[in-house]
Amino acid sequence: MSAAFETRSEAAMTASTGEARDFFALLKPRVMSLVVVTALTGMATAPGTVHPVLAAAALLAIAVGAGASGCLNMWYDADIDALMSRTAKRPIPSGRILPSEALAFGLTLSVGSVLVLGLVANALAAAMLAFTIFFYAVVYSMWLKRWTPQNIVIGGAAGAFPPMIGEAVVTGHFGWHSLVLFAIIFLWTPPHFWALALVKSGDYARAGIPMMPNVAGPAATRRQIVLYSLIMAPVAVLPALMGFGGALYLAVSVTTGLAMIGLSLRVWRRSEGQPAVKAAYSLFGFSILYLFLLFAVLLVENGLGLMWALPVVIG
Repeated sequence: MSAAFETRSEAAMTASTGEARDFFALLKPRVMSLVVVTALTGMATAPGTVHPVLAAAALLAIAVGAGASGCLNMWYDADIDALMSRTAKRPIPSGRILPSEALAFGLTLSVGSVLVLGLVANALAAAMLAFTIFFYAVVYSMWLKRWTPQNIVIGGAAGAFPPMIGEAVVTGHFGWHSLVLFAIIFLWTPPHFWALALVKSGDYARAGIPMMPNVAGPAATRRQIVLYSLIMAPVAVLPALMGFGGALYLAVSVTTGLAMIGLSLRVWRRSEGQPAVKAAYSLFGFSILYLFLLFAVLLVENGLGLMWALPVVIG
């Protein structure tokens, strides 16, 4: 039996010491916050309107669904999380939450969020949320992550679906608005995550995860980071060209897109030592701000300010 599975077995034999904050940590609140912002943007840019109370309930259901998929991901990944310094202190590998508790918690939230979204919105939005949870928890976590270096590329679709769910809540279907937002997030995911993977490649090697730097090598990963950034930056300008992003969005998308390309080129040029680590961390950190700024500006320009979203994001 591997050390990873021994860790899971030992955790299962002890009493749970988890508190409310540990169960909340299972929901990956940072990822859940990003889902809230992107789904809200999909609702705000959709060609239609929805009652604010229904919109709030739908947004909460989407957030809970995102948290449920994160919980199921942590349940399945407890063995490899125990081997990586970045994740070893998570609630399950540290023994604070039992795997069975996490599984029950994740499944309950999954079913509940889909049912609520179906009741307050429509069947398409609920079906898309169910598919997103399945895609992240099963397709990505159980298959892609452990079997292919393209795990982040293909699996990135799970994080890109929320704007489409948001538009479906408002209109009962989805169109070019949310598809463009999907493309932005999809193309953003590889340079964002591979920047971190360059620094944490040792962790992934210990856990046996075939991340791009461990399979294709750091040099090839750096080239692909630049390639994806070069494609992503012009795609991110499309909302302004299509009319659902204004002058402010155009300015922000162009300037921050150029900054993303510049930081990617710096990662490509600095391939060794502390300068390489610093460049990768700089790209990783800025990429989070980049995506948030794009969607925040779209929210403001489409008449749905951030103050509406903050209580959900913070709470």
